[in-house]
Amino acid sequence: MKVEHIYYSGKFSREYRNLPLRVKKIAEQREKVFRENPFEASLKTHKLKGSLKDFYSFSLSQKYRIIFEFADEGIVGFHSVGEHSIYRLFD
Repeated sequence: MKVEHIYYSGKFSREYRNLPLRVKKIAEQREKVFRENPFEASLKTHKLKGSLKDFYSFSLSQKYRIIFEFADEGIVGFHSVGEHSIYRLFD
């Protein structure tokens, strides 16, 4: 499944601006992989549970994650990015 369009929420955009430059560079590389195949093994994409059960997450590094959802065929919404603690802060 190829991703044709990614919607970036305002929350995601604010969080992204505050990331360290090295993490932004990793995020750009990982997004390219994600666009080709959101379930590429290196991304460690997984469905979330509990209050985030409608969302998925993939890894930028051991420390950083992106929370997203599938909207329509080929369209994905990026909702949050940050350290593993974003799971607790997401609302």
